[in-house]
Formats: sequence, structure tokens, C-alpha cells
Amino acid sequence: MIALIIQLLSGALGGNVAGALLKNFNLGTLGNSIAGIVGGGLGGTILSTLLGASATPDAGMDIGSILSNVAGGGVGGSVVLIIVGIIKNMIGKK
Repeated sequence: MIALIIQLLSGALGGNVAGALLKNFNLGTLGNSIAGIVGGGLGGTILSTLLGASATPDAGMDIGSILSNVAGGGVGGSVVLIIVGIIKNMIGKK
């Protein structure tokens, strides 16, 4: 449960950082946060699966797993924000 919370929070942070850096894909603070939270949950879960990290409560929370959750959540949040921003820009051009 702690791992998921870390992934969601770092996803929201990653979405907002990506929105601030990439003005073309910025969805506003709320939009960036929502896209980041969704991406953080998905990205963190995918990264944990690929790295073989266990999501069970007895897996422990060492520094490696915490950093993995932060990285997966942040990158996932940024990626989903960019994808949603691209879709928004494509719809806006029509």
C-alpha cells in the first residue's frame, strides 16, 4: 500500500514538472496532477513488474524499492501527461 501511495504522489509530481517544462502539453495544475496520478499508478506498477519487485506487504521498503517507486511513478506520470497533451493538441487543431 505504501508503494502505491509513493507511486501516485511521485506521478502527480512528475506530471506537474513535465507540464511546467513542456508548455505545449500543460493541462493546468489539476489536469497535470490527474494525468500524473494515473500515469504514476500505471508506470510504477509496470516498472515494478519488469524489475521483478514484489508488491506484497512483506516485501519490505528498502531505499532501492522506494527509489524504484519514485522513478516509475514520476516517469509514468510524465509520459501520460505528454500523451494526453498530444491528444488535446490534436483535437484543438481540428
